[in-house]
Amino acid sequence: MEIHHVTEDAETFTCNAYLAVGDRPTLVDASAMEGVVDEIREHTDELEAVVMTHQHGDHVAQLEAVVEAFDPDVYAYADHPTRTHAIDDGDTVAIGDEEFEVVYTPGHADDHVSFVSESSLFSGDVVVHDDGAFDYGSFGRTDMAGQSRERLIQSIQDLLERMPDGVEHMYAGHGGVFHGDVRDVVETALERAEKREPKYPDE
Repeated sequence: MEIHHVTEDAETFTCNAYLAVGDRPTLVDASAMEGVVDEIREHTDELEAVVMTHQHGDHVAQLEAVVEAFDPDVYAYADHPTRTHAIDDGDTVAIGDEEFEVVYTPGHADDHVSFVSESSLFSGDVVVHDDGAFDYGSFGRTDMAGQSRERLIQSIQDLLERMPDGVEHMYAGHGGVFHGDVRDVVETALERAEKREPKYPDE
């Protein structure tokens, strides 16, 4: 599946937004990067769907602009003015050329979901490869209001149970894209989260 990281050159704080082209051009998260619509148009003239991992500002700030430009279906767990399809744990969604299972993964955000196929994981902020706190297996922050380390740990465990062994590509909401043994990265993130130490000790 062909994936483009359309916010890779962002100069302001944003999430990673990924454009999957193929049978069903789909954007995973809309980002907060002004100009993301132009970046999408570099790769496709049509965007059939946007799927949201969660609705923190760095993931949704440009959602209305994307919808205005392309009129896609919008899939999200929680309500949003642009949402056309509610998704829940166990549902399936088409992203690009593959079918993905929706896995409910709260802890970092109450409405957080991840998307997993036979080969790929869109993990949002629940698990990332590297993010400045840790390399090779980090996890979403849980030190702000409404967040829960305990629930995040459960979510990572659920993700491991639901994720096929052959997943080789991880597209996270922050940090770098990872290709390789995704299960090992997620297991490493779980071990670190279970230590229950502050992710950012200086904050």
